[in-house]
Amino acid sequence: METNQKQLSRTTNARATTTKTLAESAILVALATVLSIYAVFKLPSGGAATIGSMVPIMLVSLKYPLSWSLTVSFAFSMIKILLGFYAPPVGTVFNYALVILLDYVVAFSVLCLAGPITRALRQDWSIRIRMVIATVSCLLLRFFCHFLSGIIIWGVYAPAGQPVWLYSLLYNGSYMLCEILVSGLIMYFAGPKLAALFVKGKD
Repeated sequence: METNQKQLSRTTNARATTTKTLAESAILVALATVLSIYAVFKLPSGGAATIGSMVPIMLVSLKYPLSWSLTVSFAFSMIKILLGFYAPPVGTVFNYALVILLDYVVAFSVLCLAGPITRALRQDWSIRIRMVIATVSCLLLRFFCHFLSGIIIWGVYAPAGQPVWLYSLLYNGSYMLCEILVSGLIMYFAGPKLAALFVKGKD
């Protein structure tokens, strides 16, 4: 009888934990989605500077295992496609596949690395510094995805005489620099409070 009660208790606790994980992740994804809709500015061929819309997704990564945060990041990339997919200038199957992978799936899925990067850094560093480094690292990876996409796919829009790599650097750098600065500042100033909710570490 006692064994059955313990098993029932463990099952109930597991269900409660799963429900909490789903609810919390859904709220953070919804917040990220709202922040991405109300962008500071948007560019004509995709890309926008937002008020830290990537931060909620990285918070999921800070609290939960990589497998779950990857799932959430991937789900967010699908939402981004639904909200406004920018079709490639050359409508081949190959180009569509590359746009989906580079500008959406991979670009936003890399946000799941915020947690592992934070935990991998020296533990004697303050948690806010580790979170800022992780944030910048993830967003630089996202920028690299867009940068490659700009060279391979969107380079047809480069002004005459301008190298494709420079066009991609300037175009994608214009909004990603804003994303990095805003997200980094949010993590720096709100880091201690966020850390109290999501990760252990000193202030």
